[in-house]
Amino acid sequence: MSPVRVLVFAKAPVPGRVKTRLIPALGEAGAVRLAGLMLDHALGEALAAGVGPVELCASPAFGHPDWAGRVLPDGVAASDQGAGDLGARMGRAAQRSLRARRPVLLMGADSPTLTARHLRAAAAALRDHEAALLPARDGGYVLLGLRAFHPCLFRHVPWGTAGVARLTRDRMAALGWRIWLGPRLADIDRTRDLGRLPEALRLDLRLGEEAFPQTCL
Repeated sequence: MSPVRVLVFAKAPVPGRVKTRLIPALGEAGAVRLAGLMLDHALGEALAAGVGPVELCASPAFGHPDWAGRVLPDGVAASDQGAGDLGARMGRAAQRSLRARRPVLLMGADSPTLTARHLRAAAAALRDHEAALLPARDGGYVLLGLRAFHPCLFRHVPWGTAGVARLTRDRMAALGWRIWLGPRLADIDRTRDLGRLPEALRLDLRLGEEAFPQTCL
């Protein structure tokens, strides 16, 4: 089986544009710092997985001034997400890899509990499954692996809602695909999610327990 390309989707960590729902808890600077730390984590885990080439699908393109001062790790390529909604952007990137007969893992940079171990398991599953999915606790997914393509997976999807993973699974099942399901992992999008941050990120952010809502602890 060909190496599996890992595509990491991320926005430039610009104040007021990333992790805005965390600004009340972290402040604008803290939200940007967290976005940058989680992107570093995602790229590091993608490289550590060792399943194939790693590519940052950036918004805007990595050469844009919004990315000034950030350097990609050795071995990470960059591409432009381009126009359209999230589904259009993910679909184009997936199809580009699959047309080259290279299975693909699509992931974001919002789940610091997504590790190289999960990526290796998903990549291995694509040997005998058409798709691999790691659902998110909020009803979305943190990783989608594909060795086949169909546009229905990316069109008319209510991105950001609790039904995304279920809808995606239902559409894959309707296609007759074999689906590998990994464990549910947490996205860090809202204040209530901060309690699921790994300890290392809490320390990097210099956050005390007072920054975390009691319901998350």
